[in-house]
Amino acid sequence: MKIRLCAALMLLMFTLAGCSFPGVVSTTQQLPEVSEVEQPLKLPPVRFPQDEAAHKDLTEWWYYTGHLQAVDPSGKVRRYGFELVIFQALRSDYAPVYAAHFAISDITRGEFHYDQRSQPEPHAVIPNGASTQGIDVHVGDWSIRGLNGEDRLVAAMKDYAVELVLSARKPPILHNGSGIITYGLAGFSYYYSRTRMAVTGTITDHGQSLQVSGLAWMDHQWGNFLTLSGSGWDWFSIQLNNDTELMIYFIRDANGRVISTYASYIDAGAKDHLLSANSVHTTVLDHWTSPATKITYPSGWRLEIADPQLQATLTLTPLLRDQELVVYSSTGNTYWEGAVSIQGQSGGRPVSGEGYVELTGYGVR
Repeated sequence: MKIRLCAALMLLMFTLAGCSFPGVVSTTQQLPEVSEVEQPLKLPPVRFPQDEAAHKDLTEWWYYTGHLQAVDPSGKVRRYGFELVIFQALRSDYAPVYAAHFAISDITRGEFHYDQRSQPEPHAVIPNGASTQGIDVHVGDWSIRGLNGEDRLVAAMKDYAVELVLSARKPPILHNGSGIITYGLAGFSYYYSRTRMAVTGTITDHGQSLQVSGLAWMDHQWGNFLTLSGSGWDWFSIQLNNDTELMIYFIRDANGRVISTYASYIDAGAKDHLLSANSVHTTVLDHWTSPATKITYPSGWRLEIADPQLQATLTLTPLLRDQELVVYSSTGNTYWEGAVSIQGQSGGRPVSGEGYVELTGYGVR
C-alpha cells in the first residue's frame, strides 16, 4: 500500500534510516557482534508465547524464508523459494511504521519476482510482551500470524500469492545462549530463530492454485538498538537432511574486511552449539553482477567448519543467480536474498540440504 501523503513518506524514510533492518545497507548493521566474554545483563529473559508478539522497542522484524515444492496437474514437480518479512519501527511519538518485502524464487521457471510495501499504522496494537496471543502483524493484506510456532503467512503480488501454514519441528533457538545480544551504547537486541518449520498450504502461480509442502526458517529480532559502523554482512541459514541446522554470518567493515563471525550449530536433538569463530572459513566460488544495479555479489560458497563440535565442508549454490531486491520505495536500499542448494559432508558423512543467503552492503563502496 502506498503512503498517501508526501509528509508521511518523508517520515517513513527518516524512520527507516534509523533502523537496522536486514538489507538496509545505509544503516550498516543488522547482525550484532557477539562477545566471547559473557556480559552481565539486567534485561528480562525471553518468554514464550509473550515475546512472539510486537514490542514497544525501536526496531523489530519477523523474517521468514523457505523452500516449497508442488505437483501441477500435469504431474510436473514445481520448486520455489520464498521470503516474507515485516518490519516495525517506533520513533518518539510518531505512529508505528511498517515495511514488508515478499519474494518468490520460481526455480522451475528460472525467474525471481518480488514486491514491497510500507505504511504508518496510527492504530496499531502493540502488546509489548503482555499478550499470549502470539504474532499478529500486517501491511495491508500481507499478514503474519502465529502462536507457539504454528504460524500463518499470507501475501500476494502480480502472478504469485501464498497462503502458508508453518509448524515448528524444533523449539526456538535463543541466539547467544540467552537470546539477548548487547552492544554497549548502541543498545541491545533480542534474537531467536525457529530453524526447522514444516510448511503446507497453497501457492497461486499465474492463476493456478497448487498445494505445496516444504521447509522454512524464521527469525524474530527486536530491541532498542540503532546503527553501528560497518558496511554489511553475509548471512547463511542452512537446513541439512540429517535434521541439523547452521546459522552463520560474517559482518564486514567499510573496506570489506570481516570484523565479526557468528556460527551456531543446532543438532538433531535441538541443542544449540556456539562454534568458534576462527573454526569457520568461507571461500567465494563465483560472482554475479546485477544488470539492474550493476552491483557485483558473491555467487556460490564453500563453507569449511573445523570445530570440536562439528567437522563439515559444505558447498552452497544459488538456485537462481538473480535474487536481488531493489526496495528503495520501502526500506531505501538494495540487497540479495536467495535460495541455495547444499551438498557436502558433515561428521564424515555425506549430507545435502537447502538454505538461504542474505548479502548486504555490496553497493556502498
